[in-house]
Amino acid sequence: MSTPLITPELVAVDLVAADRDQATRALIDLLAAAGRVTDADGFHADVRDREAQMATGMPGGIGLPHARSAHVTVPSLAVGKVPAGVDFGAPDGPATLVFLIAAPASGDADHLKILAALARRLVHPEFRAALNEATDAATVARIITTEVVPA
Repeated sequence: MSTPLITPELVAVDLVAADRDQATRALIDLLAAAGRVTDADGFHADVRDREAQMATGMPGGIGLPHARSAHVTVPSLAVGKVPAGVDFGAPDGPATLVFLIAAPASGDADHLKILAALARRLVHPEFRAALNEATDAATVARIITTEVVPA
């Protein structure tokens, strides 16, 4: 993959959001600013449609919204640390770490690979703790690149 999955400009370390929709939109705006999403409103609609099918909250304070979309140019991951937490439907409460996976409409395999690799790491408390303790976007991006992105 010539374009990195995540870069520091795709990370929001102190994201303030009242709900999952606001949190998702803030991350979509990061993707759009980086040129990875061509139509933020269109991609937001695709993510909302996916969320309506099934909640994407995971135990451990994780929100994992994701969608394939014609508005996405390259497989990307945007991350938000939401200290106040937002409800993504997890059984154990609000998400303080939100990972938005954006994949091109034709990128089914990439989307599933990213989702699987991230889910495998997120079950480890040490990985979640490292991300929660990271104080800047570059550190979050480096941890994810090291731990999640396939070589």
